Amino acid sequence: MTESPKLSRRALLGGSAATLGALALGFGGGAAVSEARSDGVLWTSTRPFYGRHQTGLVSAPTAYARYITWDLRDSVTKADLVRMMKILTADAARLTQGVGPLADPEPELAVFPANLMMTVGFGRKFVQIGGGGGAIPAWLRPVPSYAMDRLEEPFTGGDVMVIVQSDDPVTVAHASRVVVRQWEPFVTLRSMQDGFRRAAGSTPDGHTMRNLMGQVDGTKTPRPGTDEFNRAVFGVGVDGAQTAWLQGGTGFVLRRIRMELEAWDQVDRPDREKTIGRKLDTGAPLTGGTENSEADFEARNVVGLPVIPDFSHMRRARPATADEVFFRRGYNYEVPHVSGVGGEAGLLFEAMAWNPVKQFVPVQNRLAELDLLNLYTTPVGSAVFALPPGCQEGGFLGDSLLLA
Repeated sequence: MTESPKLSRRALLGGSAATLGALALGFGGGAAVSEARSDGVLWTSTRPFYGRHQTGLVSAPTAYARYITWDLRDSVTKADLVRMMKILTADAARLTQGVGPLADPEPELAVFPANLMMTVGFGRKFVQIGGGGGAIPAWLRPVPSYAMDRLEEPFTGGDVMVIVQSDDPVTVAHASRVVVRQWEPFVTLRSMQDGFRRAAGSTPDGHTMRNLMGQVDGTKTPRPGTDEFNRAVFGVGVDGAQTAWLQGGTGFVLRRIRMELEAWDQVDRPDREKTIGRKLDTGAPLTGGTENSEADFEARNVVGLPVIPDFSHMRRARPATADEVFFRRGYNYEVPHVSGVGGEAGLLFEAMAWNPVKQFVPVQNRLAELDLLNLYTTPVGSAVFALPPGCQEGGFLGDSLLLA
């Protein structure tokens, strides 16, 4: 009886890094795989796969994202983790360049990558099995529980995560199915969460996204490629920022935040702006200027009250020190009402920080204490992962941990 292509493929990928490199050469040469195409046509647009950092950390967000989390099966070994990551690396290296993976029964769905990116994150159990207790960063643990949280099991925790991003939802669906199908022997699916932004080309370059409350979302965040970003995300210039295997990687917090839109609908515009601390139309601070103007937190109105209220989200979220700066990014989500079943809408909030405990948690503590926005939002999911560095041709994602 002939062995199935899927089993043959897994056995092959269980081999050496040299074998993996040979696979890459088999579909057009290793150099071509990491070379981005930029002819201005969305369906042929690609992002590089290989590099110092995972592309999803340092590239502009796409219109669609899917966050997939799994729990490792009890029988999984370190050798299994190596096989998982070799499989993911080989698949992602091809898919992101518009080439169907080996044994893909639907390779035609891979030919339009539309800026496809695939980013992997490791939970505490994955790192424990893959590298031992000494490899676990001290911050790789759940975010503290807060009074406003209503966390739901599927959206909380997880041993391993893959983020699939593209400007085309069919590409996202196909790439997701490839990973889920190939990892099935090693994991059980915990959740899939779909997020969206404006479609590619529907807003001007540099336009800050808006969440489903109508607010500009992500104005004051470091920009990839800047010194501020490299320090906040990768710990560049911070002594002992990362354990050795995570150099070039970072910490990642994913919060699923439900928006209580029916309650928000009852709030008039002036009170909405006081809740946020910004003008809704321009995103400018209530003290004036444009979206990117510095806010004057000392400014007072005619009766002596702060123009930007103490309870405003903007005031509570601003970093108190340089160590509280992190990179934030969001995707909207919506679960429609179906046959009388209530729907849900909100924000899938990402925080990337070399140490979430030092950078993200203090800000979250202040928000929990006195942020009026808590009346209109409810965190229903929370997870923390370590995003490993990128890999070079002939290697695989996570090799810095799994081969150490």
